[in-house]
Amino acid sequence: MTQNGSFKRRVRARAAKTGESYTAALRHIRQTSPDRADARSVRLAVAQTSLFNDPRDISGFRSSGSEMRRLMREAHTAGARLIHFPEGATCSPNKRIMSEAGPKEIGPSDWTRFEWAVLRAELDATVKLARELRLWTVFGSVHQLAEPHRPHNSLYVVSDRGDLVTRYDERMLSNTKISFMYAPGKNPVMFEIDGVRFGCTLGMETHYPEIFAEYEKLDVDCVLFSTTGETPPAAPAFAAEVLGHAASNTYWVSYSAHAPQSVVIPSGIAAPDGQWAAQCPASGAPAIAVVDIRTDPEHQARPWRRRARSELYMAHQVNSDPRSDDPTYSENT
Repeated sequence: MTQNGSFKRRVRARAAKTGESYTAALRHIRQTSPDRADARSVRLAVAQTSLFNDPRDISGFRSSGSEMRRLMREAHTAGARLIHFPEGATCSPNKRIMSEAGPKEIGPSDWTRFEWAVLRAELDATVKLARELRLWTVFGSVHQLAEPHRPHNSLYVVSDRGDLVTRYDERMLSNTKISFMYAPGKNPVMFEIDGVRFGCTLGMETHYPEIFAEYEKLDVDCVLFSTTGETPPAAPAFAAEVLGHAASNTYWVSYSAHAPQSVVIPSGIAAPDGQWAAQCPASGAPAIAVVDIRTDPEHQARPWRRRARSELYMAHQVNSDPRSDDPTYSENT
């Protein structure tokens, strides 16, 4: 059934339940959820980029920024409204390079080694291009805080007007990150483009289903997951989890990692049925893949699952029959 047909079915169901006319039921649904009643679409480009992990290397910063902007132009040519980049797209600092104890021992990071001024120049150039192309741009970057605070590992969300509209800071940090590198974030982050609602995740957070379930409760249509992919052996698990989160929450998930990982699992966009809608080439090279993210507000899986979770909880709370909690009880014993 088409999305429009599904919406009409919802109107007819309300009319049958309440005795209202079709017109009255239609008016009620549009008044109560005008921004969610109709199907919406956004063309999304997911990117895989070269891995740059030495924040002392000025030429590397500039090459990374130039590559990002080239892919932004490709996405614009493909008609994308949004491009999604990996964690640390500008620079993903290597823990051994950053360790003040030296590369042989992982310890607290020395952030004076980071070329912050060069990073800001590249970010400014990227934001300027986003404004010129009228392209929403989401990319990973280190977010500097005042001393003595550690920086955040972040996703910047830049609008098609070139405004930094929000920032997501990784919350569920790895042991190394929390011990030696970053300060954790606190909150989920959402933003909206043309009526389509996006959520942000980062790093290793695909390992935590509660983060993805939280975004389902917040009624997002697509979750953007950015990671480094610095260790290709971890890629199959991340990819499997991405597909699982998409299917179990009935929303889109965009998976953006660095290009070296693509020979194992390329960056891609998972559809709500838990299948890849598109993937970048498995070539080890920078690239994009483009998909139209389409919402279906009348898809029954999400409301049914919400109801099942709610009813399961309520049943557990109100069931007063002691036999319910006795797994050995039987009418035949």
